[in-house]
Amino acid sequence: MDVSIEKVDMVVARTGVSYSKAKEALEKSDGDVVEAIIFIESSNKSFSENIGNKGEEILDKIRESIKKGNVTKIIIKKDGEIIMNIPITAGAIGTILSPEIALLGASAALLSKCSFEIVKEDGEIVNINETVEQKFRGN
Repeated sequence: MDVSIEKVDMVVARTGVSYSKAKEALEKSDGDVVEAIIFIESSNKSFSENIGNKGEEILDKIRESIKKGNVTKIIIKKDGEIIMNIPITAGAIGTILSPEIALLGASAALLSKCSFEIVKEDGEIVNINETVEQKFRGN
């Protein structure tokens, strides 16, 4: 198995991963650059699919809460600061009119480590991210 710095450089240039990830992929593929790139791309695909699934699950939880009729607003936070405070009517209309864009937005918010909270009529705040994480850990 030949894992040279040139091969590591080629994998890094092609995939954008760190040198250690590129070296690991080359070792797993017996020094074959193409196989290492395929290995990294398949790993990244499962990561993006997982984020998409989580975004879809968050939207489903929000829709489910809206259907119950006791939600007043949706809050999106990052590092404890409120980024968006969406009244439920605006959020529901946006999600219904363009579910693909809503899913894309939810996935992007997840990637940037945002949290989603719904505020119920009685003032209770429910963190949707925690609910979704528990579901994905359980599976």
